[in-house]
Amino acid sequence: MAYEPIQIDRQNLTLMGVLFPDERTLDSAANAIGSNMFEGFEPTPQIIQFYLDWKTGKVSETDFLSRLKSVGGN
Repeated sequence: MAYEPIQIDRQNLTLMGVLFPDERTLDSAANAIGSNMFEGFEPTPQIIQFYLDWKTGKVSETDFLSRLKSVGGN
């Protein structure tokens, strides 16, 4: 599949429709996800929300790693 840019709306602080708490967190996620896309990763809004939940402490690292496959992570 060809590389497609992810949808970032800095004015509304969203990444593929997922709302971020601040611009710093949005930029950090966009950079991490964008880097992985060059390796073939195909993000979905569900994966981005799950990543955000992990980064903001709503999901523990253990849960993140064990549940990643169920949300579509490679």
